[in-house]
Amino acid sequence: MQNYFYNGGMMGGWGWSGPGWMYSLAPLFVLWSLTWKGLALWHAAGRKQGWWFIALLVFNTAGILEIIYLFGVLKLKTNALFPGKK
Repeated sequence: MQNYFYNGGMMGGWGWSGPGWMYSLAPLFVLWSLTWKGLALWHAAGRKQGWWFIALLVFNTAGILEIIYLFGVLKLKTNALFPGKK
């Protein structure tokens, strides 16, 4: 049985050697996270909500905190997500 979490290498170091399909998901994950982070930061800056801006900028939560901020705190509708779009 193959161990996906240990890649001994020459020096016995730790490294990721997971299934190959996981590497193809990384760009999608980055795009997903950056999209939500950008939208949330834009709205926080526009509303001059400094603490939210800092929290959203510092914590990387794969878009979860950003989605909570946009839809839970600001209570935005999906058509109001993109600034300038009516």
